[in-house]
Amino acid sequence: MFKNVRFYQLDDAGAVLAEATEERLAERRFRPCGPLETATFGWTPPLGERAEALTHSGNGCLLLTARRQERLLPSAVVAEAVDERAAEIEDREARDVGRAERRRLREEVLVEMLPRAFTRSRQVRAYVDGVAGLLVIDAASDKAAEELVSLLRETLGTLRARPPRPVRQPVSLMTAWVNGGELPEGLLLGDECELRDARDERSVVRCRGQDLAGEEISTHLRAGKEVVKLALDWQERLSFVLQDDLSLKRLRFADALVGEANEPQIEDPAARFDAEFAIMALELRGLLDRFQTLFGVGGEAL
Repeated sequence: MFKNVRFYQLDDAGAVLAEATEERLAERRFRPCGPLETATFGWTPPLGERAEALTHSGNGCLLLTARRQERLLPSAVVAEAVDERAAEIEDREARDVGRAERRRLREEVLVEMLPRAFTRSRQVRAYVDGVAGLLVIDAASDKAAEELVSLLRETLGTLRARPPRPVRQPVSLMTAWVNGGELPEGLLLGDECELRDARDERSVVRCRGQDLAGEEISTHLRAGKEVVKLALDWQERLSFVLQDDLSLKRLRFADALVGEANEPQIEDPAARFDAEFAIMALELRGLLDRFQTLFGVGGEAL
């Protein structure tokens, strides 16, 4: 189950599904960092390292997983080593070490230190929804999402993916909902929001575990603050925090929904994984379709 959601509209999701074959993905299969490489990025099996397949399909969707590995070599450590070597040269030869020589010393330090540096890996999951025409990414930041989009574009040779550009601004709608406006059918207010003053971005109020219809929140709204993040519940099946760029964070699926994918009779881990993915993709398809209608993504706002 995804923890975050950032989605992109695809001009031709069917072509992406057809082109994202095992052979194409295998050309960019993940491999560990070499001795002198600072980072590598490639595709890895969604079902885990013991699996072979680089894709997993179900319910009209194709699941992909990218893995990035990087060597941990802090710049401060490199800078300190360069300073020490430069100081030794200056003491020994009674001269100053210039910028060009410092750059050479830095390259020498990197060559020596990189092979001994620890590595760290992280995975980013995503799926192409051929029915909704979306690329959905489990990423907490724009940078991580864009890295996966770039990798997929390089793998396929082309990828026309657009982040959502809403006609109706999420900040305006979220502010109206908290300010007593009627919420769209299927959505309920949570107990968390972040408010920001449009005239001073440094003026921020973060509220958790509060009644968003209470007087304290109303006071901030009357003072000119707007809602830029808002906790919501969708059909009592999943909850999340909606952000002003239409990304979702802290996505949580209801216990009853998770239970559907974890029936006792489903003993095979692969079958359970498939059930979870199918249920998650179906729920997110409905939610993201609703959001595109509400905010006027890819069309005229209602």
